Amino acid sequence: MDALKQGADALFILLGGILVLAMHAGFAFLELGTVRKKNQVNALVKILADLSVSTVVYFLVGYGVAYSAHFLAGANELARFHGYGLVKCFFLLTFAAAIPAIISGGIAERARFGPQLIATAVIVGLIYPAFEGVAWNQRLGVQAALLRWTGAEFHDFAGSVVVHAMGGWLALPAVLLLGARRNRYRKDGAVSAHPPSNIPFLALGAWILIVGWFGFNVMSAQTLDKLSGLVAVNSLMVMAGGTLAALALGRNDPGFVHNGPLAGLVAVCAGSDLMHPLAALIVGAIAAVVFVQMFTLTQNRWKIDDVLGVWPLHGLCGAWGGIAAGIFGQQALGGIGGVSFWSQLAGTLLGVAWALAGGFAVYGTLRAVLGLRLSQEEEFDGADLSIHRIGATPEREVNW
Repeated sequence: MDALKQGADALFILLGGILVLAMHAGFAFLELGTVRKKNQVNALVKILADLSVSTVVYFLVGYGVAYSAHFLAGANELARFHGYGLVKCFFLLTFAAAIPAIISGGIAERARFGPQLIATAVIVGLIYPAFEGVAWNQRLGVQAALLRWTGAEFHDFAGSVVVHAMGGWLALPAVLLLGARRNRYRKDGAVSAHPPSNIPFLALGAWILIVGWFGFNVMSAQTLDKLSGLVAVNSLMVMAGGTLAALALGRNDPGFVHNGPLAGLVAVCAGSDLMHPLAALIVGAIAAVVFVQMFTLTQNRWKIDDVLGVWPLHGLCGAWGGIAAGIFGQQALGGIGGVSFWSQLAGTLLGVAWALAGGFAVYGTLRAVLGLRLSQEEEFDGADLSIHRIGATPEREVNW
């Protein structure tokens, strides 16, 4: 029976890893559908290249930073207990690789390829797993201190703060240091619109992410005996709440409608195992309002050219999710309990501060040493031709 449980747990978390791995196709198509046609190939290549760099770096360095574990033993040793440790690393790797995939959407259309891959290696190897270890592996005594001071540890079941807020707040310094795309904001104060190039691909990306998110959330239990149907239903309800709020507030705009459910799903990760489904509906609606309002504000008034709106979507909605777990996880509001608002606030602020500091350090250094941005001519031609030497739909075919 013990062998059967070990095998079932390994299969369970493997299926979760596969679902989250599939989400990277969602990131790719969401970016592809949002950027201009001349940058579509670059969107696809970036996500796959970032995922590959993340895989190597997290396996060799990042997992050890977070969990003090390594895979330098022989294959016989690694395969013991159905290789559960390896499969767990695979599952958590897909979370880590989401960080550069999030950042990619914010810096699209004007970032150089090589420096971003270097940033990916540093972020996934050191910056992200340092906070992952604090939140999920009791590193540095932070959780113990929060337990003493507030009566509860910081709770982030599936990564509203550890993954999404971290990605969004790491992206913000990169976006600010890169500056806006050329001609996005004109000298006379006018804002030049760059509408999505392909709404069907944008919608496909959102749908792939939505489906994969059930692996992201539900399989964060990591073993079958901790599986919770509450997490699945809360994920469904938060998706609906986010969609409907974005539909209403965004005035039927398809970009907002397809990002609304993502905003909700970002926000529910932290407390999806604690809150009541009706509370999840509210959390999702609030997250969508945050995204629509802040996306509009950052793009049009503050003139921050965050192409996919990754800071409001992941940074702000992720932070809201960390705090919301401390509100709607309380028994008084229908939750399971065992959380503290103050612990959630402290953990969220710590994650935000660490991401901001790391983002400015990594991208500031890269800008000073290597440069972050394509040249004016390269940006005008588009990243597809400048970097990859081919467009998404070549206008001329060679006939032999």
